[in-house]
Amino acid sequence: MLGNEPVTEPVAAPAAEAHTDTLPSIEEQFRQLELKAAEHYDAWLRAKAEGENIRRRAQEDISKAHKFAVEKFAGELLAVKDSLEAALAVPEQTVESFKSGVELTLKQLVSAFEKNALVEVNPAGEKFDPHKHQAIGMVDSEQEANTVVTVLQKGYLIADRTLRPALVMVAKAKS
Repeated sequence: MLGNEPVTEPVAAPAAEAHTDTLPSIEEQFRQLELKAAEHYDAWLRAKAEGENIRRRAQEDISKAHKFAVEKFAGELLAVKDSLEAALAVPEQTVESFKSGVELTLKQLVSAFEKNALVEVNPAGEKFDPHKHQAIGMVDSEQEANTVVTVLQKGYLIADRTLRPALVMVAKAKS
């Protein structure tokens, strides 16, 4: 080489070529999107299965609740039955001992009712309420019209819902 020849520097690679190496190809982008879609589908299937399991468990719980709802109340009534049987098993009773036993048994029954939200409805003197009372007839009375004059049979509520309406006689309107 002679000293007067120009020195040429190597030519740099075009900038566009270097940039395309960092972008994923369309095939790679498509593959990534397919993986993400499969991941979302799998998550959806799991969520759907979990929802079905929750629904099934809830139905089983409701079924068990219906089946065993009376269990607590029935347990309370067993003591009442035992007391009645014990009273009948005594060979010689006086009227007073029999009455005393019946009163104690009634207290057990009232206690069982209270523990299980069974409330007695004895509406003498109250305004007639068709949701809690059943009028058997109307009678002349000094009381205001549509007032319960006589209770023929007490009614009962369970959790504020009428189990059995009270059978009543109601005051007639004065003519």
